[in-house]
Amino acid sequence: MSMDSLLAEVSRIHFPRPPATPVQVAAFEARVGWTLDEDLRAFYLRFDGCDLFVSSPDTRFRVLPLEKIQRARVAIRANDRDEAGAASLYTLVDMQDSDYIVLDVARGEVDRYPLFDAWHETFPELVPIASSFSEFLGKALRSGNQAFWLSSEPPES
Repeated sequence: MSMDSLLAEVSRIHFPRPPATPVQVAAFEARVGWTLDEDLRAFYLRFDGCDLFVSSPDTRFRVLPLEKIQRARVAIRANDRDEAGAASLYTLVDMQDSDYIVLDVARGEVDRYPLFDAWHETFPELVPIASSFSEFLGKALRSGNQAFWLSSEPPES
């Protein structure tokens, strides 16, 4: 599924926030010291975060607004030192209870950042779940609000 199709689906049946402005994107990139990849830029210029499936305080898939993205080790361990996890890991999706989907800006391949499950109990150990945000979003949208990477049957590609 193309990124445009994925964004249209989020817009149609999920709970998107208003878009980030180009100025907000530039301020975010200056704050974190890395640039959004093509998928993330398209997403944030369309929506500055969203809730998938349900919009409530307990939403399982909450794609964070730019202002809430931070180093994973700070969000999960409240510690910004190397022993708490790699500095290149950033929160992207809040899965509740200090569990996040994180991206690794040091491992970007083909201009995309890979995504990992960062379970608070075992962090900084990571479980790879998608090679890009568009792959993650496609699988999440087909998941029926389940953590698809934990299922014995992966969703169709």
